[in-house]
Amino acid sequence: MLPSDRAEIIARHLPYCLTETHLDAIGVRYQGKVRDTYRTPDGRLVLVTTDRISAFDHILPQPIPFKGQVLNQLAAHFFGATRDIVRNHVLSVPDPNVTVALACEPIPVEFVMRGYLVGHAWRTYRDGHRVLCGIPLPDGVHQNDRLPEPILTPATKAAEGHDEDISREEILARGILDAATFDEIAELARRLFERGTRLAAERGLILADTKYEFGRDRDGAIVLIDEVHTPDSSRYFYAEGYEERLERDEPQRQLSKEFVREWLMERGFRGQEGQALPDLPDDFRVLVAERYIELFETVTGTPFEPETSKDPEARIRAALATAL
Repeated sequence: MLPSDRAEIIARHLPYCLTETHLDAIGVRYQGKVRDTYRTPDGRLVLVTTDRISAFDHILPQPIPFKGQVLNQLAAHFFGATRDIVRNHVLSVPDPNVTVALACEPIPVEFVMRGYLVGHAWRTYRDGHRVLCGIPLPDGVHQNDRLPEPILTPATKAAEGHDEDISREEILARGILDAATFDEIAELARRLFERGTRLAAERGLILADTKYEFGRDRDGAIVLIDEVHTPDSSRYFYAEGYEERLERDEPQRQLSKEFVREWLMERGFRGQEGQALPDLPDDFRVLVAERYIELFETVTGTPFEPETSKDPEARIRAALATAL
């Protein structure tokens, strides 16, 4: 997809986004914020990454063209680039929107690694708090500053509503995880973040923060699941110009979903009770799609080749008929 053609191709695809699937022959569907998940009789999971987009734990009214393809293929890229650190759940990727995965028992904690003071961490810090998930933060840190060292700020995975920041001590006290399991996964998260930081730097990017999710296979072994280093789970800055923008107290040029959150906040939506979700205009949906594609191409160093089928579910059915 050439940059000159990109906006036009995205705009033409606005009516053909993959918003949901009904693959009843595969298994019972569980619909998450972004993915439709099916468990097969033999214990595999079919993860269909749709074009739905969420922010502040709410699914936004309109989907983003090609977003699902970007996320699924970018996750596959990084699962492959980190499999020497920890085993992951990927078995195959038979379609741009689909991953066939090992069924695991999810661990109910998100392991969020932060290398920079940005997003939720910055908003917490700005409001006067100097401890985040049991980790003390120094005074005098500014928005987008690099932290003295990366920190782990876990969060509980809420079935509905906002996830909750939680410390290691609280996780142990509640019996969510034992100390050995927490420390094992925390070390894996740090190693993954170190790898992601290096890979981003090789592409002229800064991995500011990201989250990792883990599960256990049937033998109890730890497995990396969900997604890894995608724009839905991560925040990237461009390395070029970072210091200059920091000195001028200007917003960083970033590749992440944060600009969608900022757009919503400018229109009075922060995910709080009683607030109405604004509709996404078509031109903004095109812009969001361009950002996702830009991140894919920047991070992988390869051009994004969109699948422009007008019936993406039929395409997925055909791919799964062979894969399964």
